[in-house]
Amino acid sequence: MIRQPDNLSDDERAAWAQAADHFHRAYRRQMEGDFASAIRDYKISLRIFRTCEAHTFLAWVYSFLKLYELAIAECRLAIEVDPDFGNPYNDIGVYLMELDRPAEAIPWLRQATVAPRYDARVYAYYNLGRVFERLGDLTSAEMAYRDALSVDPLYGQALHALQRLLGSFN
Repeated sequence: MIRQPDNLSDDERAAWAQAADHFHRAYRRQMEGDFASAIRDYKISLRIFRTCEAHTFLAWVYSFLKLYELAIAECRLAIEVDPDFGNPYNDIGVYLMELDRPAEAIPWLRQATVAPRYDARVYAYYNLGRVFERLGDLTSAEMAYRDALSVDPLYGQALHALQRLLGSFN
């Protein structure tokens, strides 16, 4: 869930381990719905050792509270720490959609689809489909949903979206 950077000194490795402990505590609290404690622990983790994961997951908590601008700011910080990490690009796209700014989401979601360190690429393609559909570009939406299914043929939301979209063409 949180990746230790390469080539750390012994002191940096110790700080990273301490930050990782706070990160995992924050994540547990987040899953329990204790958002105030999760925010506190993510911030402690970040003070000890900045990681893209802690910024991204702090953003996720802010999004649960509908604080999308704060969430976007944290995702931008995550990208500063590790521009290869795909999650914050996708998340910025989703937060912009929530702010009813779908056109602004496109470059962020496209970046997520090519990010070197992103295991959930299917979400970026699916979210691109949602954006294009919202903007009335049904051909691009169809292609994005198909791209999502090429990454994960069993991703039900993309399959349902594609079927619904194709059904609307009749």
